[in-house]
Amino acid sequence: MTQLEAAQTGIITDEMRIVADDENVDPEELRRWVAAGRAVIPFNKNHINGYPYGIGEPLRVKINANIGTSPDNVSLEHELIKLETVEQLGAESIMDLSTSGDLDMIRQEIIKHAKIMVGTVPIYQVMKEHYEESRPETIDTILETIDTHGRQGVDFITVHCGITREALPLVEKRVMQIVSRGGSFLAGWMQRYNRENPLYEYFDDLLTIAGKYDMTLSLGDGLRPGAIADATDEAQLHELRILGELTDRSRRAGVQVMVEGPGHVPIDQIKKNVELQKEICGNAPFYVLGPLTTDVAPGYDHISGAIGGAMAAWYGAAFLCYVTPAEHLRLPSMEDVREGVIASKIAAHSADIAKGNIKAQDWDRRFSEARFHFDWKKMFRMAIDERKPREYRRKSTHPGSQECSMCGEYCALKLRKKHKSVDM
Repeated sequence: MTQLEAAQTGIITDEMRIVADDENVDPEELRRWVAAGRAVIPFNKNHINGYPYGIGEPLRVKINANIGTSPDNVSLEHELIKLETVEQLGAESIMDLSTSGDLDMIRQEIIKHAKIMVGTVPIYQVMKEHYEESRPETIDTILETIDTHGRQGVDFITVHCGITREALPLVEKRVMQIVSRGGSFLAGWMQRYNRENPLYEYFDDLLTIAGKYDMTLSLGDGLRPGAIADATDEAQLHELRILGELTDRSRRAGVQVMVEGPGHVPIDQIKKNVELQKEICGNAPFYVLGPLTTDVAPGYDHISGAIGGAMAAWYGAAFLCYVTPAEHLRLPSMEDVREGVIASKIAAHSADIAKGNIKAQDWDRRFSEARFHFDWKKMFRMAIDERKPREYRRKSTHPGSQECSMCGEYCALKLRKKHKSVDM
């Protein structure tokens, strides 16, 4: 049984109980959310060291960090260090987007070491290993590759099933056309062979594989806008309507599903994008990249993404894919990964506070109490990122003072305590 099938038959699985305990919610209520498709628990039992997390609007907002090799940078050691960094900073998921090296070996090592959720984009492996020989029969290769990912223990996969032949003329009107690697590959395949997207045409076969491993489908947005000028356009909405149909088919097959979203979206369109996804896709968990609220911030896209991510999560997005300062510029370094995760954590936590999450609100309250009492050690331990505040404090002109060096003896808290003691 998949988590969805168990939930629909009234069974509360061990994984549901773990998630319910982590989220401080009633297990039966969580079961109902999973049964309705409002929440998913991406947990492939072949991921031996994995830990179940819940993704869905009623739950805490979760964070994903992308890692993986590229043609110019192939180092498994570096990717495992990135994984360790991501876990230490509290993200709940990584996606292995490797496109160079021994992909099966790299993926197996990442899964073996990962305690958090692991996602992949199987079409990347098909691109890397079969691009030159791609032909109409490529669907067999795609399905075999997806099965391999499931067998190895991948918890969720991005599949670009919603980009169809009918939508291709719509991208010609765009500034950036197609910015998704998987979407671009499939669009080229469709145009070359004058055939439908194989992931769409053979979606039932895909569901069979996903159900076998309880591998959650993340329905990818191959036509996501890569420019503010392209946001919420005909191409994006055409794909979203297809994803709504596929969401329903997935649920009827007992397969857990979430839906991916844009991309580059101006602030005034974020609410509309979330509401459209929830309406069209039956409240399936919404997984967004950013969204980035401006195109003109290279080197600072993690900030743009955090602004958009906080707003999207407040309006109902459940899963934020981080954006690093290196976005659009290079493969992220270790420090880029840190900055990206931290920015997304701030966005997610800010939304959780606003949504009334008790654990999130209590975290801030306890931190503020430590700040009021000048308990620096406790503040450092409780901070989203412990390293940077410790370093700033250490490099202060007066690191040994009770207060920080911003106000010195005129610290508002010290003055308040002094006046209060006199009044008493």
